Amino acid sequence: MASTDTTSTASKTDDLAGLEAGLDALEAVQVTRTPVREVLVKKVLPPLVAVALVLLVWQVLVSAKVTDEYKLPAPSAVWDSLATMWLQGTLFDVLWTSVSRALLGFLMALAIGTPLGLLVARVRFVRAAIGPILSGLQSLPSVAWVPPAVLWLGLQDSMMYTVILLGAVPSIANGLVAGVDQVPPLFLRAGRTLGATGLRGARHIVMPAALPGYLAGLKQGWAFSWRSLMAAEIIASSPELGLGLGQLLENGRNNIDMPGIFLAIILILVVGIAIDLLIFSPLERSVLRSRGLLVKS
Repeated sequence: MASTDTTSTASKTDDLAGLEAGLDALEAVQVTRTPVREVLVKKVLPPLVAVALVLLVWQVLVSAKVTDEYKLPAPSAVWDSLATMWLQGTLFDVLWTSVSRALLGFLMALAIGTPLGLLVARVRFVRAAIGPILSGLQSLPSVAWVPPAVLWLGLQDSMMYTVILLGAVPSIANGLVAGVDQVPPLFLRAGRTLGATGLRGARHIVMPAALPGYLAGLKQGWAFSWRSLMAAEIIASSPELGLGLGQLLENGRNNIDMPGIFLAIILILVVGIAIDLLIFSPLERSVLRSRGLLVKS
């Protein structure tokens, strides 16, 4: 009997030692930075090649005269429009007008959508009451809010922010709800056992565990913010509102200025890509790295 107990104890000791060794191996994983040359080759070069190919195809279509020049301007004509705005000193003013509105509106949507999402995710009655409404609002085109917002608030910045909020808040809230729904119940029970309930549990257990879904909702919320703002700027124009990218696009249509239209579209696209690369992609990599899902950055 003593021999059996000794063998069992030794076996348990070996299992614990193996478990500790495995945990030590996981902790020993080194997070190394990718060399600059590899970053340039793998992340910078492919987009540049893609842009070059698009410009090449564009120029070939223009040279082949597949359509009238006023319908498809040459890349050089769009570049001339960009250079003109640069020399006139209006380029950064137009960009800042739209970007500042979008970022401020997104921050307001973040401040409203986050507690709303937590409330919907954690309170059954609230989810049953307004959960379907949030889903419906998320599928509603942002442009639909512009006419009533103009009638409610007039042609002023508050109208723009209202359209942004109505477009972005449902996406942020629904993203957080989806993230909370994916939190393992074991985490919640462990949190309650340790006394993390109410706001403390939301801060230390629910939000960290739901972070991937929440980040996905934030990215979608920014996309809706940007799209909502462009719709508002295109439809609602006034000297008091200033000249943004959406209004620049609409001015190009009114003046039959196709290079100006293409320039506005390209600038809108560039801003959207830049915000994703500079803000959301680093956040996403940081979250993945902290969870051991991304070894190299």
